[in-house]
Amino acid sequence: MSELSITSRIKIPLAEIEFRYARSSGPGGQNVNKVNSQAQLFWNAKANETLPPDVLKRLLVRERNRITEEGVLRINSQQFRDQERNRRDCLNRLRQMVVESLAPAKKRKPSRLPKWAKEKRLREKKKRSDRKRMRRPPNED
Repeated sequence: MSELSITSRIKIPLAEIEFRYARSSGPGGQNVNKVNSQAQLFWNAKANETLPPDVLKRLLVRERNRITEEGVLRINSQQFRDQERNRRDCLNRLRQMVVESLAPAKKRKPSRLPKWAKEKRLREKKKRSDRKRMRRPPNED
């Protein structure tokens, strides 16, 4: 496997992806202090040339909290006890992020306020106004 297949036309070369490994936190038995099972994926998204520009732009916006100023996307995985499964989990999560960025976000249609809600608001406003008007001292002419 020399590339991560997103769709039939979009593929990310694995040469662009760097992995680092670290010790996982949490339970793990005797190996927890000896084995580097946490996988960290680093991918320079801004330097990537295989993704279409619109998909790349959506990905950068959607995942802006995971991307450094240099444009490097970082994904951690320590879900499993062995390094290889965490590495595959990182790749699957990257694939899922790109797939979600393929489709543009739907335009939000603002909802209309129902007529009864507007009338109720105006009734309450009128009632509150009358109540405050009645509290005022009488006008001396």
